[in-house]
Amino acid sequence: MHKPTLLMESDSPGLRLSYLMARNFTNDDERFMARALALAARGQGYVEPNPMVGCVIVRGGRIVGEGYHRRFGGPHAEVHALQAAGPRAKGATVYVTLEPCAHHGKTPPCVDALVAAGVKRVFAAMRDPFGKVCGRGFRRLRAAGIDVRVGLHERQARLLNAPYMMLHRAGRPWVILKWAQSLDGRIATQTGDSQWISSPQSRRRAHQLRGRVDAVVVGVNTVLADNPRLDCRMAKPKRIASRVVLDPTLRTPLSAYLVRTAKQVPLLIVTSPSSVRTAKADILRLHGAELVPVRKRGHGLDLPRLLQELGRRGMTNIMIEGGGKTLGLFHDAGLADEVVAFICPRLIGGRGAPSPLNGCGPAKISESPIIGNWTAARSGPDYRFRLVLHEP
Repeated sequence: MHKPTLLMESDSPGLRLSYLMARNFTNDDERFMARALALAARGQGYVEPNPMVGCVIVRGGRIVGEGYHRRFGGPHAEVHALQAAGPRAKGATVYVTLEPCAHHGKTPPCVDALVAAGVKRVFAAMRDPFGKVCGRGFRRLRAAGIDVRVGLHERQARLLNAPYMMLHRAGRPWVILKWAQSLDGRIATQTGDSQWISSPQSRRRAHQLRGRVDAVVVGVNTVLADNPRLDCRMAKPKRIASRVVLDPTLRTPLSAYLVRTAKQVPLLIVTSPSSVRTAKADILRLHGAELVPVRKRGHGLDLPRLLQELGRRGMTNIMIEGGGKTLGLFHDAGLADEVVAFICPRLIGGRGAPSPLNGCGPAKISESPIIGNWTAARSGPDYRFRLVLHEP
């Protein structure tokens, strides 16, 4: 694992000075911000497309109030923490994982609440990239005489809210590639059988992931081969993911489970502009599917254009589940941000057995750099690897 570092920004002399000052953090400061980050993570899957935010209020070296953003449209972390602290917030120090908002959205500005409460100091992990906030919150706090320090555990805060930052800065969702493979790198046998390579524990964790993303994406070959459900059956979902099928020539059968349940759970079939005007497209629409036209590009559809469309719909996280060709296309295009791979202690072999990234791939090993940001954990008899490919 990388040693945590401070990512410095300098959009103005005032903020530049604050970032330089931010190096002088105490062990207590780090501990309180770590607590705020842990609280923020509790909102994952509930608050998107808003960011995950945690807040801790400290007075006299003790926590007197804490809170986190619990659901989209609900009170922000600072409001929950101030309510818990009550009058003890006056003169206190606030640790918050993201710049407090300074605009009227679904809730009033948190900056106003902090000023009214009479807090003395605000430690923020990072600046908010959202245009209506981005530096304004810090300026208003300083104008009210509040000491503002920025940059404490900034790298951790950026990683936590990487999908939110991707949506605001690139206009597209965070892309997670997920697969289960044997030790020799196969995601199915040479006959196409893949149920089940991974253990029940790994499948449960995969369903938990489905239960917090905005969309689960597969290629039409996966629909034809497996007739998948792409739902969250083995865990309690935090949100209901749309099912997205990449189908350039509209081969999705009307008998597919995804089509039969399209009126209950959103189904987006991404196809060529000419295919959306066919009789089959009309029938799929009658079943409840939405046809999304995207032009072809290279060996498949225009994936950057598709991601922009999903971002326009407010999708923050999407998961690419397969098959190997679809996973490979996203990887080859440099559009994968994270990988969640379950590696199972079994050997499959077979010359025709598919691999998880069945795309073009690099010509040389040197073109495939070692990924530094990764974690591994046991998942029943398997191992779960998580790799972050693009740090914000």
